[in-house]
Amino acid sequence: MSSPPVRGLSPVRSTTVAPAGPEAVRRRPAVRYAGVLGVLVALIPIVLVVAAGTGAVWIPPDQIWSVVSARLSAAPVGDALTDQIVWQVRIPRVLLAFLVGAGLAVAGTVLQAVVRNPLADPYVLGVSSGASLAAVGLLTLGTAAGAGLGATIGVSGAAFGGAVLTLALVLLLGRRRGVLDPSRLLLAGVALSYLFQAATTFLQLRVSSNQLAAVLFWLLGTVAGAEWGKLLLPLVLVSASFAWLLGQARRLNALHLGDDAAASLGIDVHRLRLWLLVVAAALTAAVIAVAGGVGFVGLVAPHAIRLLIGADHRKLLPAAALAGGLFLVLADLVGRVVVQPLELPLGVVTAVAGVPFFLILLRRAGGSA
Repeated sequence: MSSPPVRGLSPVRSTTVAPAGPEAVRRRPAVRYAGVLGVLVALIPIVLVVAAGTGAVWIPPDQIWSVVSARLSAAPVGDALTDQIVWQVRIPRVLLAFLVGAGLAVAGTVLQAVVRNPLADPYVLGVSSGASLAAVGLLTLGTAAGAGLGATIGVSGAAFGGAVLTLALVLLLGRRRGVLDPSRLLLAGVALSYLFQAATTFLQLRVSSNQLAAVLFWLLGTVAGAEWGKLLLPLVLVSASFAWLLGQARRLNALHLGDDAAASLGIDVHRLRLWLLVVAAALTAAVIAVAGGVGFVGLVAPHAIRLLIGADHRKLLPAAALAGGLFLVLADLVGRVVVQPLELPLGVVTAVAGVPFFLILLRRAGGSA
């Protein structure tokens, strides 16, 4: 016999929440990604115009737009000095900084997935050290660098060639039983980096103080020598590499989960890893050749975006590219104005400004987990 209900107490209602459908599950990440991407896209014209107008001579935004519109429409230019400063000096520099930052961020994103190491950056395979050794060798050879092949290819060509040769050595040393092994790739890259850094240091000890200053500035990264003619090659390589890598985003997601998970989906893991490494290293070589050893961008930009929107490479690659480009444009701007009339190398600014920002993001992500 059931006991009578107790007066004054209502029946207990279930507190179980109905499971959300697929649309509700995807809504929040999608909204967050759209918001982050929208902010990054909106910042591009603002940051580029501010960077192009700031320097030893301040140029208002309306004059910058006037110069750009006149150049693009083949109309007569106004003030010749303003036109020269904006169109010949600052805009190529700003665009090159954006391309280099975007390229490094994309390369870092891919390499972190390929080697499954959150500390991986575009320089983890020793590509930067090989490029630096070749470039410094050309810069410190004195009269020998001004003739023959050195005069033909220049510092950028030497850096690109050194990076490509380093990649070939890493791929050769990183094979185990005929296939690429992530651990061996990392070890080979680190070992070659130490070797090439020692050789680069030896070359620096043999030059005068004037040459040493130029060498150190290049090693720490700079876009001071940007010209319209130097934009074509990095633009083509960065655009082509980004388009191809974006097409591999689903495979990158699978590879990020592990070789077994990727193989179970019918992916040829070893072939995919080889092509991803080649494209990421070629992308790194292209931007190093024109800007020197810019550090930290390829590490902080992918991580910062990943903390905000997740690890889906279909979304991560575009957002990381925009974030890396904007970050390096701002770093170059700070380096130009903070200690005028001197100029700071990009590597100094990216480390000083990027590390605290990244640690704040990391702390907030850890606290909200």
